[in-house]
Amino acid sequence: MLRGPAAALLRRLAPRVSGGGCGGATRRRLPIPIAPSLLARFSSAPTASSSSPPPSSSAAGRDEDAEDEEVPTLSNSDAGAPLSISVDRSGLYNPPEHSHEPSSDSELVKHLKSIIKFRSGPISIAEYMEEVLTNPQSGFYINRDVFGESGDFITSPEVSQMFGEMIGVWAMCLWEQMGQPEKVNLIELGPGRGTLLADLLRGSAKFVKFTKALNINLVECSPTLQKIQYNTLKCEDKPVDDGKQTVSKLCGAPVNWHASLEQVPSGSPTIIIAHEFYDALPIHQFQKASRGWCEKMVDLAEDSSFRFVLSPHPTASLIYLSKRCGWASSEELEKVEHIEVCPKAMELTEQIADRISSDGGGALIIDYGKNGIISDSLQAIRKHKFVHILDDPGSADLSAYVDFASIRHSALEASDDISVHGPMTQSQFLGSLGINFRVEALLPNCTEEQAESLRTGYWRLVGDGEAPFWEGPEDQTPIGMGTRYLAMAIVNKKQGTPVPFE
Repeated sequence: MLRGPAAALLRRLAPRVSGGGCGGATRRRLPIPIAPSLLARFSSAPTASSSSPPPSSSAAGRDEDAEDEEVPTLSNSDAGAPLSISVDRSGLYNPPEHSHEPSSDSELVKHLKSIIKFRSGPISIAEYMEEVLTNPQSGFYINRDVFGESGDFITSPEVSQMFGEMIGVWAMCLWEQMGQPEKVNLIELGPGRGTLLADLLRGSAKFVKFTKALNINLVECSPTLQKIQYNTLKCEDKPVDDGKQTVSKLCGAPVNWHASLEQVPSGSPTIIIAHEFYDALPIHQFQKASRGWCEKMVDLAEDSSFRFVLSPHPTASLIYLSKRCGWASSEELEKVEHIEVCPKAMELTEQIADRISSDGGGALIIDYGKNGIISDSLQAIRKHKFVHILDDPGSADLSAYVDFASIRHSALEASDDISVHGPMTQSQFLGSLGINFRVEALLPNCTEEQAESLRTGYWRLVGDGEAPFWEGPEDQTPIGMGTRYLAMAIVNKKQGTPVPFE
């Protein structure tokens, strides 16, 4: 039963459909020193597949032996014998034959291959992911819009306006628990098109005191998406004393962009939203072998294609594997042959916990994953379909399940002043915030087409499996994300338990 501040806020949300709707398939996103004792525990063993190709032979046509050549010389009356000069050509550089045929490899593929060749060995999956997704020139997210039906995957904010509105209810409830501060940093990590934030601001438009307190900060590395976010939030640039300030006409709040959370100014109470952000952070994969855990790497095969191999030597990231295993029970470890570890997620969570500890506020993390060790979940999606992870790097999204247990341990170890709540399923989270009542409030103001879109979007957000009411094309049956996605909150202890984790 919905009660308390969430109920009061929900009743005052704008009673209309703001547009948008639901689309196609949802995203199932759904050298450090190593101690001898650590190496003994996590030693790696080479396998048949992990051996690298032998070094290339000497360049074709190269002279292997010194060559002597008789050269005629000038003579004088005292010495008429010719001089003999020995010319050694064995050290001369003879470049290999070069083909002027254009290469079919993309710039990103050439870049990845050059890294592997330069190091004379494989790279970690984490480095591969980072280059594929955020390479400044050719990364998947950098130069294009990858969201929506015309993109590669659909996220919850693109499914229905109600998602962003419910996040807005959560944010306003947290703001009230914080004592309604006059200034608050609202930070979204990886805002996509800006749809979630736009729906949040539209839904909370009646709560003027809340919207006036907002200072919006978007952590986004893609110039292309920054421009889209600018338009989605209906931004405009206004002159100020020292230059210009960007504000959103949806609420009049200032808007700033940053490349990382560290760049966002601290000192004000903070509300952080991380929706489908953690799943794109680069992971390391480890596989159990005869001599212990070995890291899975990306290498080049003899035909110059990419392939997975096991590292023949211990890697620096074993220290993170050791840390993650220390958080798990022996029973949990005995059940897995593969383990995924995300150091970037650990580091980001520590930053969030430190900021909330010092500034107050909280963070909401919603993503697909599980509350325990992740075994082997890395996937690639292109145009709403799953493809091979190594197929045409840069043309498909890469993501992995989020380890919510790792997030909890990272946060609690970072600060004694924060508390962690959840995870709970997305269905439980949205239901407790009153999404059912929101549907009932919107339906009377909808056209028949809007009503169908609303019902379909509702199922995608809170349902489990295929929608039972669907009468359209079979390949477009809505698939519910309600139990595949989890929600977790990290808050300052002084504020108590956040809605709806009571």
